[in-house]
Amino acid sequence: METVPPAVDLVLGASACCLACVFTNPLEVVKTRLQLQGELQARGTYPRLYRGFVASVIAVARADGLCGLQKGLAAGLLYQGLMNGVRFYCYSLACQAGLSQQPGGTVVAGAVAGALGAFVGSPAYLVKTQLQAQTVAAMAVGHQHHHQSLLGALETIWRQQGLAGLWRGVGGAVPRVMVGSAAQLATFASAKAWVQERQGKLYGGLSDCLVKIWRQEGPLALYKGLGPVYLRLGPHTILSMLFWDELRKLARRGQHQGS
Repeated sequence: METVPPAVDLVLGASACCLACVFTNPLEVVKTRLQLQGELQARGTYPRLYRGFVASVIAVARADGLCGLQKGLAAGLLYQGLMNGVRFYCYSLACQAGLSQQPGGTVVAGAVAGALGAFVGSPAYLVKTQLQAQTVAAMAVGHQHHHQSLLGALETIWRQQGLAGLWRGVGGAVPRVMVGSAAQLATFASAKAWVQERQGKLYGGLSDCLVKIWRQEGPLALYKGLGPVYLRLGPHTILSMLFWDELRKLARRGQHQGS
């Protein structure tokens, strides 16, 4: 399996997950509101302000504006950067040490890396959840902390609850990320190795692949999955080109400054 230095994996893993966080944070906001709604109250005894995903998105946008769907984004980015940076760094170290070559090694490495990442990122996750829950009184669910910013939230928690308060909930976060990380990294590594071992056994190249599919399945088989591929490729291409172009601009700017 191709590897990169652990320090590079730290940066790449954190960067990739932070980019994804920008697009998935609205889902986190909605998830947080739905989870806090009716907390410790019997069903039917409280108003359901958020009903399903689409209705909840609309409710958040109406109450807090479109920007409300990105509440807690700074804390979310900090969490993703810390948690996944540490996670990928530790997993890369384990792979370099040869642990991934041992039976069950990728599972163990993924679990340990996930546990360490979850512990380091726990304060950011705590603040993210509290910020995402904040809204106008009419749509409020759960306890409202009234934080003004990420740094303000960290300072308030530190002053009121001490250092331990920043890691409140870490006991639930670590097992969750351990299981997810172990399954994710082990499955990815196993699937990649399986594909790499077998991809050359079915086809001898592009022309051989085309001929075999044409003969065995007919010409229409060459277009299998066209609809889903097109739907995926559209947004994926737009985002890829956008990120690529912006990174090139930064690289050129760095070259000009260094010259």
